[in-house]
Amino acid sequence: MKLTLARYGIGTLILTLGLGVAQARDVRPAANEQWLSQKVRHELVMLPWYGVFDNLEYSIQGDTVILSGQVTRPTLKSDAEARVKRIEGVSRVVNNIEVLPLSPMDNRIRLAMYRALFRTPGLDRYALAPVPSIHIIVKNGNVVLKGVVDRVADKNMTEIIARGVPGVFSVTNDLRA
Repeated sequence: MKLTLARYGIGTLILTLGLGVAQARDVRPAANEQWLSQKVRHELVMLPWYGVFDNLEYSIQGDTVILSGQVTRPTLKSDAEARVKRIEGVSRVVNNIEVLPLSPMDNRIRLAMYRALFRTPGLDRYALAPVPSIHIIVKNGNVVLKGVVDRVADKNMTEIIARGVPGVFSVTNDLRA
């Protein structure tokens, strides 16, 4: 009788361990993707020339990282790809980052937009971080505001101020509150 119980006990233990391994396999990709996402974000934010006039975004599909966004310097595009390729667990990088065209008019708009937004009381706190949470993307006189603000009122205020900057053709407010 003891021998029979022992056999059932071992069979149950093996079955339980097998289910535990199957469950661990289901959880591991999600945890790995979260870890990979944190590493990619860290590497992109730490790029030396990444600033308020650039916007870098990414998505992860398995072990492939897809980069997108807009940058003012071509070297930032290649640096972002090189940094992400070095991360453990990344086998492929698709670099869809757009390099914004060189334009003296766009440069004037960027500078005027920066001054208008970050000299405004209440919005000035967003300029204090090494990489501000508001990104100003200017392409051919069209402005896109990207990033994160604390309140909906700040989101609305940035759009009102941006529309008042001379030389701006259109403003798209993609800020998240």
